[in-house]
Amino acid sequence: MKAGRREAETKMPPVESVVSKSPPPRDSAGSAKPGAKRFGGDKDVAANFAERELIEAAQRDRSRFAELYENNFERVYAYVARRVRDRDEAQDLTADVFHSALANLAKFEWRGATFSAWLYRIAANAIIDRSKSSSRRAMSDVEVEDLPGSAETGAELDEIEHRARLFKLVERLPIDQSRVIVMRFAEQKSIREIATALARSEGAIKQLQFRGLQNLRVRLGDTNG
Repeated sequence: MKAGRREAETKMPPVESVVSKSPPPRDSAGSAKPGAKRFGGDKDVAANFAERELIEAAQRDRSRFAELYENNFERVYAYVARRVRDRDEAQDLTADVFHSALANLAKFEWRGATFSAWLYRIAANAIIDRSKSSSRRAMSDVEVEDLPGSAETGAELDEIEHRARLFKLVERLPIDQSRVIVMRFAEQKSIREIATALARSEGAIKQLQFRGLQNLRVRLGDTNG
C-alpha cells in the first residue's frame, strides 16, 4: 500500500446531500427501472477480466495488492461508513479489511462473485467483531441484521459505487478546494476555523467551498453520463 494513502483516507466528506445525484431508480424487486443507467455490458466484462488477472498477479506477487487496494478503497470505505457513525472508527475498520484481505488473498477463488463482494463480507465480519468488543455508542448503533450480504442488493451496490465515485472526485479537486471541502464536511469545522487554520479570509474560504461544490456537481454529472 502506498505510504501516503492513509492521509487520503480522511478525504471522505459526507457531501452527498449537497452535490449528489441519486443512483438509478429501482422497482420494488430491486431491478433498475426502464431507462435507468446500469453498470454492465462489454465494459464490465473487460473490467472483470482485468480484475481477475490483477488478483491472480497479486496472489503470486504481494506487491501487486497495492493496485487492488487503490481500486477498491473508496467502495469499502463507503460500505463501512454507512454502518459506522464514527469516522475514525470507519477508517480503522477499512484498514483492517485490507489487512485481512491481504493476509487471506491466497484463499480467494474467482467463482463469479466479484472481489469487491468478498471485501464487503470481510468488512461485515470486521464490523460485527468490533461491535462485540467495543463499548462505544458509535458501534452499538450498528444493526447487525443489516450487515451480512446487505451490500449484495442492487440498490446498495449502486449507492456504494455512487459514494465511491464522489470520494474519488473530492481527492481530484484542486488542492485548496479539496482541503476546504474535507475540513468543512469531513472534519465539520466552521468557516472561521478553516480560515484561521489556512490563514485565509472567511470570504476566500466561502469562495473555495462554493467552487469545490460546483466542481463536484459538474464532475459527478460527467461520471454519470
